[in-house]
Amino acid sequence: MPPFNIKRAAMQLDDESRFVGSTIFEVEGHTGAYEITFLSKNGKDWDYSLHFADEPGPEEQFLLIDAQLEENEDLFDDLLDAAVEAGGF
Repeated sequence: MPPFNIKRAAMQLDDESRFVGSTIFEVEGHTGAYEITFLSKNGKDWDYSLHFADEPGPEEQFLLIDAQLEENEDLFDDLLDAAVEAGGF
């Protein structure tokens, strides 16, 4: 995985006391930034969705990052931790 830089992160509780957050990050050598959104009912089991943060970029780069999120627990945890810490949880 190429180095990445977190641009912005946030986490909050919604009206149903679910954790809802996101992290926007850039990956070295990639055209644009990505945003990963997180959702959890209990703060332990997380669903996520990955998409381009701004303008769409090359699909190959997107698929590479998506695969990395599935395979690399440390990457996922780093992005999730940034959102949780930004929310003060």
